[in-house]
Amino acid sequence: MRWEGNRESDNVEDRRSGGGGGFIGGRSIGIGTIVVALIGWGVFGINPLTTIGVLSGGGAPQVQQGPAQRPPQGDREAAFVSTVLASTEDVWAQVFQQGGAQYRQPKLVLYRGATPTACGTGQSAMGPFYCPGDQKVYLDMDFFDTMSRQLGAPGEFARAYVIAHEVGHHVQTLLGTTGKVDGMRGRVSQREQNALSVRLELQADCYAGIWAHHSQQAKNWLEQGDIESAVNAAEQIGDDALQRQQTGTVRPDAFTHGSSAQRVRWFTQGFKTGSVQGCNTFNAQSL
Repeated sequence: MRWEGNRESDNVEDRRSGGGGGFIGGRSIGIGTIVVALIGWGVFGINPLTTIGVLSGGGAPQVQQGPAQRPPQGDREAAFVSTVLASTEDVWAQVFQQGGAQYRQPKLVLYRGATPTACGTGQSAMGPFYCPGDQKVYLDMDFFDTMSRQLGAPGEFARAYVIAHEVGHHVQTLLGTTGKVDGMRGRVSQREQNALSVRLELQADCYAGIWAHHSQQAKNWLEQGDIESAVNAAEQIGDDALQRQQTGTVRPDAFTHGSSAQRVRWFTQGFKTGSVQGCNTFNAQSL
């Protein structure tokens, strides 16, 4: 991915100097804890923050947030994140403009360990996430190492896909989709809520594909193997792959993000069409 030399976003907050240093409650958090937390959320409706707190020692994490600041010059990883975010800004501004609307840019927060958010205390063990309450994407970049070494999903474009997926959740917030799904919570069964969550997540994958489609048209910055690395990342973080890794069995009724095949299909759909209308997972009879 030929990203160097492109515009970097001004919407990146760097809180890493005041983070928790990658430890929560005094114990290191690994991919197994991430998987357990996500399964607990899908099966029992338990907040991942609660599950992670229990598994890491039971206490609330000690968060020492430093002042928000720009990433330092010469930080290549931060420059990469800022460049990808800038590209999502350009793509979605154009897409919204074509639809007669104005795109409101999200912030992206870099942190370590734990950080306060409008959705509660964010923790690195959750992986990257989007908080609709403050319209910010939260990223502990140690997750990229986890992707490469433990999830088998290396590559810069795989990392870009993760960022674009979280920005996809921001797009859903702006379009009102997230609010509609959240409004169903407590009015439908847990199984039905999980099914809605799957459609929401697959749509965010499709939106990540839309970003890849339009950014490639604008910049021609993809290299051989880039799309394959994103597809591989989608496969590795499918619910079936994560459940199989953690428990050895697969429970489709507990899926909250979609199977590996579904995540690949919808990312590919967005990449091929570049169309928001083509990403309507809620009307799709088959995912």
